[in-house]
Amino acid sequence: MSEPKSPTPTPAGDTYKGWVFKWTNYIKGYQRRWFVLSNGLLSYYRTQAEMGHTCRGTINLATAVISVDDACNFVISNGGAQTYHLKASSEVERQRWITALELAKAKAARMQAESDDSGDDFSPSSLPVGGGQGGGSQNSEVQSTLRTLGSKVEDLSTCNDLISKHGSALQRSLSELDSLRLTGEAGDKIRQVTERATLFRITSNAMINACRDFLALAQTHSKRWQKALQAEREQRVRLEEALEQLAKQHNHLERAFRGAAQAHAIVDNKGGAGPGKGEASDEDDDNEFFDAMEDAPEFITVPADPQFHKRSSSNASGLNTDLCADDQSLNEEPLAMNQESPSQDLVPLKKRRTRIPDKPNYSLNLWSIMKNCIGKDLSKIPMPVNFNEPISMLQRLSEDLEYHELLDKAAKCHSSLEQMCYVAAFCVSAYSTTVYRTGKPFNPLLGETYELDRRRESGYRSLCEQVSHHPPAAAHHAISDRGWTLRQEITVASKFRGKYLSIMPLGTIHAIFEKSNNHYTWKKVTTTVHNIIVGKLWIDQSGEIDIVNHTTGDRCHLKFAPYSYFSRDVARKVTGVVMDKDGKAHYVLSGTWDEKMEFSRVMQSSRGGENGTEGKQKTVYQTLKARELWKRNPLPDGAESMYYFTALALTLNEPEDGVAPTDSRRRPDQRLMEDGRWDEANGEKQRLEEKQRSARREREREAASQRASGQSEEGAPHDSYKALWFESCEDQFTGEQVHIYKGGYWETKELGNWEGCPDIF
Repeated sequence: MSEPKSPTPTPAGDTYKGWVFKWTNYIKGYQRRWFVLSNGLLSYYRTQAEMGHTCRGTINLATAVISVDDACNFVISNGGAQTYHLKASSEVERQRWITALELAKAKAARMQAESDDSGDDFSPSSLPVGGGQGGGSQNSEVQSTLRTLGSKVEDLSTCNDLISKHGSALQRSLSELDSLRLTGEAGDKIRQVTERATLFRITSNAMINACRDFLALAQTHSKRWQKALQAEREQRVRLEEALEQLAKQHNHLERAFRGAAQAHAIVDNKGGAGPGKGEASDEDDDNEFFDAMEDAPEFITVPADPQFHKRSSSNASGLNTDLCADDQSLNEEPLAMNQESPSQDLVPLKKRRTRIPDKPNYSLNLWSIMKNCIGKDLSKIPMPVNFNEPISMLQRLSEDLEYHELLDKAAKCHSSLEQMCYVAAFCVSAYSTTVYRTGKPFNPLLGETYELDRRRESGYRSLCEQVSHHPPAAAHHAISDRGWTLRQEITVASKFRGKYLSIMPLGTIHAIFEKSNNHYTWKKVTTTVHNIIVGKLWIDQSGEIDIVNHTTGDRCHLKFAPYSYFSRDVARKVTGVVMDKDGKAHYVLSGTWDEKMEFSRVMQSSRGGENGTEGKQKTVYQTLKARELWKRNPLPDGAESMYYFTALALTLNEPEDGVAPTDSRRRPDQRLMEDGRWDEANGEKQRLEEKQRSARREREREAASQRASGQSEEGAPHDSYKALWFESCEDQFTGEQVHIYKGGYWETKELGNWEGCPDIF
């Protein structure tokens, strides 16, 4: 790629552009950047393509100091807050930049002085900052317009002086010609030219006088305009504050009304005389429709014709009546279970804890550790517990069951398409626990396990085991008495990119429903942790998920929109479409991965005329009113001091009798960290990791000796480790090599015989 030619000044546009080398740091030295000088501001970009969206820095030349270091180097400083050390490609090029910068600085300073004087007490800096978006830009536009008008009238005044000067000279010359007393045709022509010159001078003077009157009038009214503008802006601020106060009061009243309505509904239900909660919500939902999404690249949704809504009240609607029946049957299920086995009423359920020790305020220089990790896989780098939260990755994996009731409802569905809606909501709900969770879970030791037995409370039991260390992989198996099984093997790949950390979960999740024999699979999206070095950490989920029902061929395509400063959409947005095997859309899903998901039944669909991204047409869906699929549970009180754990997460590391000796609850460094003894936890963590490395080296020595003696085949793995509760096999649906639960754990727990478990702690 050839070097671009040196830029040349363009006075008409009052700009100067070109490549300059800018000092970045002692590691990278001078880096080539694209600089733009315009309107008294010097801005720079990494490339010319960035000019439309990302400015890397700007200096106002009105208050800047420009100094020359040597033949090619020069420095621009803005009072110490910003300093650019720059180097041009040649001395000539440096001089061009210095000349352009000095001229721009003089003009910027002059315009700033004029701006300060022209507005009396109304300078741009004196206007209210909180006057709403665009307030400062409106004032700047008015000031710029006035300055432009003044400049043009000054130009006219200069032209007037020139016209007067040249006109007088023309009059003298004509008078001299007239004094020659020429006769005939020449004399007539001279007199004609003299008359026309006189008329032209009179007209020019009249025009200039009118322009002067206009300038005086504009200057007189400019202060009034600025005062009126400021008054309007202050009025808007007051209205915005009043509106915000009204919104808060409305929200408070709405909550109070809901609380009173719920209490009233409970009393009515106990008395058997009032309508149920579901009936009341159906009446409130009559005017609630699925919102149209402005920038959705795939589809737009609009409310369907009223005839569809009328039809939805009959049994022909299919979804609404089925869902109501499902919800009702689910609410009645615990009662039915108790009737079948009345002896369960005599056994009280275990009371789970609701608090853990508050997080200590330990300070640690993050950059001192992370600067050596750029571009590396963080799973291979030892990290202190200061960045962790006191649970392991196996426990975080078990948190996917936070909203297990969605799978309970899915198991009750008669339609596979309705079932797909609940499976999709369950898939999205797994991310709701991550929105505030910036702590890193403990990397499990090889052979570490975690059980989550909620059979009595919620009807399911879950088991996780760390089946591989490099790459780190965990196998998970959960089975419910309510007719579903969930299994997954997740390998986490992570890369630190400097400003952010990308976490890519690899592996497939399977959900199998016993009644319908429907088998669903999907993968997880990428998690990104932003502001690793500077600023407050925040987490985003982005990517696309395809949920496939291998039994019926139904599909659901979910899109997690990445966060963008420039998007008008709600943050953390998720959209999706449920389609049958023929590609016909039946349901539209929408919501956010941190709050709630809604769904609407599609009545009609058509290709829209408006082009979406990449020239594709958007599909327009006419839908029935939106109904809520899932809503996030509120965090417990004081969650901000307890690592933002949910109510379920607070119980995950609670000590429990009878669990395996390899269970994460028994991990000593994790327990010490939860108790706030972080220094001891770091020492214990190093001991456990060294013990794990020693065990690995021992297995490798045994494998090498077996190969040498011919007891193992050539090409056998160097590490002969095999998982205890899961066995490796090929997945018949995805073709991946996965670990599937082989049974025996819960039976071993019943017997209390853990002799086969490895000693990892």
